[in-house]
Amino acid sequence: MSLEDAFDEFTHRDWERTEWEQVREDAQPTAPDTPETVRLAIVGVGNFARNRALPAITDSRYCDPTMLVTGSPDQCRTLHEQFDIDHIVTYDAFLAGNHIDTYDAVYVATPNTFHSRYAIAAAEHGKHVICEKPLETTPERAQEIVDACDEAGVTLMTAYRLQVEPTVRRTKELVADGVIGDVVQAHAGFSHPLLDHADPDTWRLDPDLAGGGALVDLGIYPLNTIRFILEPEPDGVYAQIHSSAPPFDAVDQHVSFQLEFPTGATAACTASFDAHARSWLELIGTDGLISITSPFGGVVPQEMIVESGDVRMEYTGPPVDEVREEFEYFGYCVLTGADPEPDGEDGVMDLAIIEAAYESAETHCRVGLE
Repeated sequence: MSLEDAFDEFTHRDWERTEWEQVREDAQPTAPDTPETVRLAIVGVGNFARNRALPAITDSRYCDPTMLVTGSPDQCRTLHEQFDIDHIVTYDAFLAGNHIDTYDAVYVATPNTFHSRYAIAAAEHGKHVICEKPLETTPERAQEIVDACDEAGVTLMTAYRLQVEPTVRRTKELVADGVIGDVVQAHAGFSHPLLDHADPDTWRLDPDLAGGGALVDLGIYPLNTIRFILEPEPDGVYAQIHSSAPPFDAVDQHVSFQLEFPTGATAACTASFDAHARSWLELIGTDGLISITSPFGGVVPQEMIVESGDVRMEYTGPPVDEVREEFEYFGYCVLTGADPEPDGEDGVMDLAIIEAAYESAETHCRVGLE
């Protein structure tokens, strides 16, 4: 791939087969039972599910919200009307299988420690699963989700939306094609002033519910994105964490960690619950660099700088709703039987690295990764 041609089709979905789209369109008039969309039950109706996920699911071609699962059904009546959702049930009713014929898959958006409860229940009901990141609070509990979905023969996707976001996918292609040579260093960070948007009693500051602090909630973005782009798994991690006064005293308020790869490349990453909102990603290779503006903040501006040898290009792509892309991708995988790239094992691997990072922070030593 030449740098000049790299952005000709910036937003193209390389995961979407055009021939399948044609077959799907041709099949509808003669095969009315052919599913047009994946009917989704949304398990956990917090701020992100309300304001980002539900609109994205509604706008997608391959998914349709048909049920809400919540601890406060009366507080979701406006969502029922706004998104034309037929059913609202409690968590216990969901576990019992109420209205089980009204959905094909579940989107799990509860606090992290409850992910396995509802994802495994969905698998046992024969339903596909897209689960928010991190997949659970420990790699062992995440593996239980993977095993349950494998046993049930259902699709499991960890909700790493950046893996389907155009800027990151184009970056992965550029790196794979050697446009910047061999990657030597990666630098990334994600900071977000949590208390500007949440109360001090938010579940994200409860280690039993979240499984950690800034590393789990924010650091997982650069961690997974760099793993996705570079592909070889890291073989070592070194981390430092810092927490001050309440309400941050129970979890990591600030974290820095370095990933080491068998190629000799390193990735230096930071995350913070209590700093000015900012995110960045930069990859430095032997022959160039790639810099992405604000990749992790929820709305990627599609601004990139790529340098390859003596050529430098600044590019701004068209806006893309990465959350909608995520559900489009999940729905497509379910309808076609394709295996999602951000699968359950991807979620387990991140948790294993996070666990090792916490061990490193406690021991002040590098921790090797198998």
